[in-house]
Amino acid sequence: MNLTDLYGRLVALIGAGTILVRHRNDGIRAQATGTTPAIPPARSQGALPTLKMPTAQGWSAGQTPTAAPGLKVNAFASGLKHPRWIHVLPDGGVLAAEALTLPGPVKSPFDFAQYSTMKRAAAVGESPNRITLLRDQDGDGTAETRHVFLDGLNQPFGMALLGDTFYVGNTDGLVAFTYQQGADRISGPGRKLTEFKPGGHWTRSILPSPDGAKLYVGVGSLSNIGEHGMAAEEGRAAIYEFDVASGACRIFASGLRNPVGLAWEPTTGVLWTVVNERDGLGDETPPDYLTSVQDGGFYGWPYCYWGRTVDDRVPQDPALVARAIQPDYALGGHTASLGLCWLPARTLPGFGDGMVIGQHGSWNRSKLSGYRVVFVPFENGRPAGPPRDILTGFLAPDEKASYGRPVGVTIGPDGSLLVADDVGDVIWRVTGA
Repeated sequence: MNLTDLYGRLVALIGAGTILVRHRNDGIRAQATGTTPAIPPARSQGALPTLKMPTAQGWSAGQTPTAAPGLKVNAFASGLKHPRWIHVLPDGGVLAAEALTLPGPVKSPFDFAQYSTMKRAAAVGESPNRITLLRDQDGDGTAETRHVFLDGLNQPFGMALLGDTFYVGNTDGLVAFTYQQGADRISGPGRKLTEFKPGGHWTRSILPSPDGAKLYVGVGSLSNIGEHGMAAEEGRAAIYEFDVASGACRIFASGLRNPVGLAWEPTTGVLWTVVNERDGLGDETPPDYLTSVQDGGFYGWPYCYWGRTVDDRVPQDPALVARAIQPDYALGGHTASLGLCWLPARTLPGFGDGMVIGQHGSWNRSKLSGYRVVFVPFENGRPAGPPRDILTGFLAPDEKASYGRPVGVTIGPDGSLLVADDVGDVIWRVTGA
């Protein structure tokens, strides 16, 4: 079979919604979640692993996700362009970073199949490269005004405001802008403070330290398991610490394949992150995870996973495997857990202290996972119980279409929970019923 014929067959399979769905029994396993997850043995899927992703459909008029009992949800803002991350200003303005994965080079049939699958799911295309400001001026839970707060960016994601400086995590570096309190728009050039390698896992989340002296930035890997060589991964798969006063920047923790959401646990002052794990070993192997982050800690990627389970597809470094820290809490295989924020007790009725996680959803397993917003309860600074749903209903029952995909989560200016939905192009607002 020539390459043209192979591409044609892949297109037909992609149109059917999946290619090479293997090990169907994986799909009926319980999800690998919690502090002691049951992780199935690795099953290598070869050069062409499972691809399965619903077609992006969006929400019909009046349709919303399904809120957990005791909660309700409404659209805080709609008609955005791929909103990924949210930041709330001191004056109550809500910022939405709008950005999109860019198409990469197609070098193989799998690249072509992956690109076609992601495009059908509205997960790749021309990036808006802007931050939009939303204001709910009458307090009814819906934003009446919107302004382009900042544009001309390079796949913006994380945002932070310290004093009169507004920070943006562009894919190629951390950028600072002068900010005037109450302004609807930032004008003037930014100052690039650090350089990051763009591409691959391109998001750059930002979290200030509680005292505002440092910024923590999540930088994902270029590849799945370092298949382009570890030289290409230098400085990636890590969380950085940036000193605001001196401009010094260092790797705080490493071996984190794609650390996206960052949050502080307030009783202990410990940094936590959610991490997207590697592909190609099965539906539940290994699970994505939520973990505390130690200064100088190494978390295994690409050599091993969930502590020290060696990935035999990767040329090994026994010394690094011996150092690998086991994550704290498994979130299920390929859930694409991206958003993270601390939820104080009584913010939502029936929910105590814990972490809220936006699970963007899988594209690479036989039965879809994620596509929901979940809550992990905490006690004494640690996860303490199974995950609970906050929002579901982002997927059609037959898994062929997605109405939306949750990403960033944060506490809104009115104490609600805000959720960015980059397929529905909505910011959702969750409150008590």
